[in-house]
Amino acid sequence: MPMASEAAVELLPLQQVLHQLCLDIRDADNDQSWNNVQSVAKEIANHLRVRNAPVDNHTILGKTELPQTLTSLLSLALRGTYPPNDDRTAPILEILRVGANLCMDHDENRGALLEVGFPQSVMSLLEGYAETVPSPPSPRPLPLPIPHLKIVRTSVGVLLNASIGYDPVKFRLISLEAALTIIKLSSTIYPPTMWTVHQTNPLKAGFIEEWGLRSGISNWSWRTVSALKDVQDENHLSHPGLQITNSDILPWITPHLLKFCPPHPTDASPLIDTDPDLLDTLVQTDFDFLEESCTIIESLSLDVEDFRLDLARAKCYPESGKPVSCLTTILDFVEHGSYPTLWNNSIFEEVERKNKEKAFDICKAALIKAVVEVFAEEKNEEVLWNDSDPEHPGGPIVVRFVQWIKGYVDSLEIESVQKEPGRDDMAICASLSLGNLIRKAPHAAALLSPPYSLAPVLSSIHFFSPSTDIKLKHGILGLLKHLSQFSKLSPVIPKTLADVIIIDCITTSGIWDEKSDAMADVIQLSAIGVAKHLCNASLDHTFALVLPSGGTHPSGLSQLLALIKRSESVSIKSEGSRVLVNIVKSLWVSDRASDGSEERQHKREQTISLVLTADFVTTLATLIGRSNKYPVLVNEGIVALSLLSTHKLGGPLVFEALTVPVNSTLPIHTASLPANGEPSPILPTPSSRNDGLPVPRHALDMLIYVLRNVDNPVNFPVEVRVNACTFFLQFPRYTSGLSLAKVKEAVLPVLEHVVEDSQDVEGEEKLFKAATLVVEKWARKQPQQP
Repeated sequence: MPMASEAAVELLPLQQVLHQLCLDIRDADNDQSWNNVQSVAKEIANHLRVRNAPVDNHTILGKTELPQTLTSLLSLALRGTYPPNDDRTAPILEILRVGANLCMDHDENRGALLEVGFPQSVMSLLEGYAETVPSPPSPRPLPLPIPHLKIVRTSVGVLLNASIGYDPVKFRLISLEAALTIIKLSSTIYPPTMWTVHQTNPLKAGFIEEWGLRSGISNWSWRTVSALKDVQDENHLSHPGLQITNSDILPWITPHLLKFCPPHPTDASPLIDTDPDLLDTLVQTDFDFLEESCTIIESLSLDVEDFRLDLARAKCYPESGKPVSCLTTILDFVEHGSYPTLWNNSIFEEVERKNKEKAFDICKAALIKAVVEVFAEEKNEEVLWNDSDPEHPGGPIVVRFVQWIKGYVDSLEIESVQKEPGRDDMAICASLSLGNLIRKAPHAAALLSPPYSLAPVLSSIHFFSPSTDIKLKHGILGLLKHLSQFSKLSPVIPKTLADVIIIDCITTSGIWDEKSDAMADVIQLSAIGVAKHLCNASLDHTFALVLPSGGTHPSGLSQLLALIKRSESVSIKSEGSRVLVNIVKSLWVSDRASDGSEERQHKREQTISLVLTADFVTTLATLIGRSNKYPVLVNEGIVALSLLSTHKLGGPLVFEALTVPVNSTLPIHTASLPANGEPSPILPTPSSRNDGLPVPRHALDMLIYVLRNVDNPVNFPVEVRVNACTFFLQFPRYTSGLSLAKVKEAVLPVLEHVVEDSQDVEGEEKLFKAATLVVEKWARKQPQQP
C-alpha cells in the first residue's frame, strides 16, 4: 500500500484522467469510458478515505477541477433519467463516493462543491428515487436492487458530509425541501420492523446485505435531517426557510407508529445465530426511526401553527389504500404502543433494554404534548369537535378521551383484581386536550351530561389525593376550570359540579396548602379558576367555599386568603382576589326570593358573617391598590367594596381597608388617634417612579387615580370611573366622623374637577351625573349613624 505522500502525488494525475474522461464522454458516450470512470473514481475515493495524512489530499484536490468534474459526470451518467439506468449505477456510486469523501470535515471543499451544484445534483437524484414511491404508499419496503440501495445510501452520505457543520449547504438543502424528500424516501426504503416480515429461517441469500443497506439509509437520513436543524448562523435563525420541513412528512412517518403496537413479532430471529451485530443494528434503527419521528412531530406541533392545523386534518395509509387520520394513528400509538418483545431477547443487555424502555415512554410523552397542542389551536375546534352523531357529542376522539379518563379511575377502583395499573399519561392527555377544546357552553355541558356524565369521575379521590401525580392534577383541574367558566351560561354545569361537591374536593386535597406552593403554582391557579367561576354562578358553591365543612381542614376561604397573603405570584394574588369578588356578588346580588328555605337563608347570613372580616375586605382593597395596569381588576374590586359598604358591619371594614398599603396587611396610621377613637388616615399624595407616573400606595390612592384618569399606565373606561363615584356615593352610609372628613377632603376636589371636565363631553354623560351626585350629597351635612 503506498504511503500517504506517494498517494498525494498519484491523485493529481488521477484527477486529470477523470477530467479527460468527462470530456471524452461529452463527445462519445460509451460503456468502456464509463468503466474507466468507475475505476479511476473508485481509486480516488479510496485514497480520500485516509484522514490526517502528512499531505492534505483533500485540500489539493478541492482546488482542482475535480468538483466540477464530479458534477458534470453525474449529469452525464443520468442523462435526465431518474432513477439511473442499471448500467450506470456502478460509476455513479463511485462518483458519489468521491464527493462524499472530498467534503468530509472540509469546509473549503463543501463550498467548492456547492458552488458547482454538486449537492443540488445529488438532491435531484434522490428526488428521482422518491418519485418512484407509489401513491398512496405501500406498507411494503420500496423494491430497489442492491446497486440502487447503495446509490441512495451514498447520496444521503454526500448530503450529510456536505451539510454537517456548514450552514451554506444547509440553507440550500432546506430551500430544496431536502428533509421531506429524505424522510419520504428513507421511510419507504426502511419501514421500521418490516425486516422481521422478510426474514426466513434459514435467511434468504442477500437478506443481510439488503437490510444492512436499508438500515444504513435510515440512519444516515435521520442524521442528515438533524444536521439541517442544527444552524449555527444566528443571523438566519428567523429565516422562514429554516423550518426544515412541514406537515407533508406526516403520511410518511405516522403510519409506522403502529409498527410498535401489538401484535409484535416474536423475540426469536435467525439473525441471533447468523449475524447478531446486524440484529442489534436493525433493532436500534427501528427505535431511532420511532424516536426521531416523535421528536419532529413534537417540535413542529409546538412551534408551527400550520403544522398543528394540518395534523388535525392529515391522512396516512397504515394499510395500502385505506386512509386513516394521522391524529387517530398517533392516539392509537399512545394507547396501544408497547415495547417490542424482541427487546426481551437475552442477547440484549438489561441496561440497554431499560434505557430503550425509558426512551420509548419519552416518545409517548412527546406525542402527547403534540396532541395537546393540536387541541389548543383555536382554528381546529370545528374539526376536532364533531356533532354529526347526537348520541356521541364531539365525535369519536371526544368519546375516546372520555373513556381514557373514566378508564383510569376504573382501573384504580378495581386495582385489587387487575394486574395492569391505570394509565395516567392517557388521562393527562385526555384532560388537557378536552380542556383546550372546550370553548363553548354547549360543549362543556355535553361533557357533564349523559352519555358522558363526567362530573362524578372528575371528582374522584384518585385525582385529588395528595399522592396524585402533579401532571395529572394539572390536567384534571385545567379541564374543570374550562368547564366551569361556562357556569353562568349553562345551569347543568354548576348543578352537576355541586352534586359531586367539587369545591370540597379542592379544599380537602391540599392544593392550596403551603407545602404545595413550591411545585404547584399552575395547579393552584387552576383550582382558583374553578372556585372563581362556580362562586359567580351559584350560592351553593359559595357556601361550600366559605362555610366550614366540619372536618379537620380549614375552610376553602381560609385557605385561599392564606395563599393570597403568602404567594409571590401576581396571578395567584389577583385571581384569588377575584374569587372573593364573586363571593360578594353571589351573596349580595343573587335573588333572595328564589332562595327558598329558611335553612338556606340562614346559610346565606352565616356566610356573610364569615366574609365580613378585616382579612377578607383588606384583600379586596389590596386588589384595587396593586392593579393600576388592569382596569378590569380595579373595577371588580370597586364593585365588591361597594356591595360590602352597604352592610352596617362592612362599611367600617371597607373604610379601614382603604389605606392598607399594597404590600402590607396593616393600614397606614401614622397620625395620632383623635378623641373619638377613629383612626385618621394619611391622605394620598402621588409618589413617583422612574417613568414619572404615580404609584398607588393603597386602594384610596388608586380610586383617586381612577377618578382623575391622568398620568395612569392605562386609560380607565368611563364605566369604571362611574363605579368609583357610586362607591363614594354610598361610602358614608356606615362611615362617619373625622376619618370620613379626611377622605372627603382628599376626594372632593378631584370629584369637582371630574364634574367640570366631563360636563358636555360626549360619552361622559353618566360620569358627569354620577360625580355631580356625589359632590352634591357630600356638600350636605350627613346624619350621624346610630
